[in-house]
Amino acid sequence: MRLAWLVWGIGASFYLMAFFQRVAPAVMTDALMREFQIGAAALGNLSALYFYSYVAMQIPTGIIADRWGPRRLLSAGALVAGIGALLFGLAPGMLLIGIGRLLIGGSVAVAFVGLLQLTNNWFPPRYYAMAAGMALFVGIVGAVCAGPPLRFLVDHYGWRFTVLVSSLATFVIAAAIWLQVRDHPQEKGYTDGGASDPDQPVAERLSILAGLGQVLRYRNTLLLFLIPGGIVGPVLTFSGLWGVPYLTTHHGLSPTLASLFTTTVLVAWALGGPLFGWLSDHLGRRKPLYIGGCALTLVGWTAAVYIENLSLPVLAAILVLTGFCSGCMIVSFAYVKESVPASLSGTATGVANMGVMSGPMLLQPLVGWMLDLRWDDQLADGVRIYGLDAYQAGFGLMIAWTVLALLLLGFTRETHCRPLADR
Repeated sequence: MRLAWLVWGIGASFYLMAFFQRVAPAVMTDALMREFQIGAAALGNLSALYFYSYVAMQIPTGIIADRWGPRRLLSAGALVAGIGALLFGLAPGMLLIGIGRLLIGGSVAVAFVGLLQLTNNWFPPRYYAMAAGMALFVGIVGAVCAGPPLRFLVDHYGWRFTVLVSSLATFVIAAAIWLQVRDHPQEKGYTDGGASDPDQPVAERLSILAGLGQVLRYRNTLLLFLIPGGIVGPVLTFSGLWGVPYLTTHHGLSPTLASLFTTTVLVAWALGGPLFGWLSDHLGRRKPLYIGGCALTLVGWTAAVYIENLSLPVLAAILVLTGFCSGCMIVSFAYVKESVPASLSGTATGVANMGVMSGPMLLQPLVGWMLDLRWDDQLADGVRIYGLDAYQAGFGLMIAWTVLALLLLGFTRETHCRPLADR
């Protein structure tokens, strides 16, 4: 088990970097808007380029994971992510910085699926949901590093230098994965391991389209593609891009304190993930916890956005509760894995993760579009300032998806933590 956690931890370091890159633009909004003379819609699209390529890679990632194994998948992904960050940091204009962002998103898309495959290969099945929750926790550590610490570095050394340092760190992670990670315990000399079979015949593995067609035959797969975006989308739209300017403009916080608030949401999300995963495994149920967490998340976002003149302690408490309950989305991965045959688990996980990232992919630019639509021509130091009604209209799009997610959860089929395909 010590070796299993070591292998898992090295793989998780890449997921940490993926989260760092995911939310880093949140503390660079003013610098990017000022340097490239762009508004909210353009910045939203720039940030969302990460998610466009991330989502597009999810189905291929699931199939490639089933064919290549996690070691090759994760090391190749980290290498390309380092190249993308290098291009992002050196780019003189929007075209190259956008290409860098696309490379980063497409390459780190393999991080979570590869890490879940390591979990499946190295740990007994009873650890799966908890380890998935721990993966989210590690990812949020990366997001925390992209909060006040990153803001400090940007203020003192500039955003380009900071991005270039992250590129170097990603190259180091790629080398560590290649040298230390192995796909199965048997490759380290052990005779037993996790739930997967390293000797599965290659002939049984399907093409991308065939695998996608197979997993979509199961009702839960399609529902669990649509649902988690309504939970993750608001978290990463608020904490990953628009929360800092909203809090500085309408709650009077400094950029550093505002980034601390948005980081707190991510930390609470990180803590909620493992707990929801553990409780789900312990109770032997997926659906009730997921519904309860989603309902509380909906209440939290509605209160934070539409109740005006909240004191800072009350606002902080609401955001913490909302972030914590958003951790319920981690149940999606065990839920969808149990809803399909074991041979399709990689593809099903890719479908679910594509749904997860569809939330921020669509909501970040849509909220930016709504902000620009309701902009009243206010500027401060060359940066657009948006009114409270603009933010409420933009964040209302997040809340609408959360409502849809809660409704769709009612149509999912409970697995009782056992594979439905085996019954």
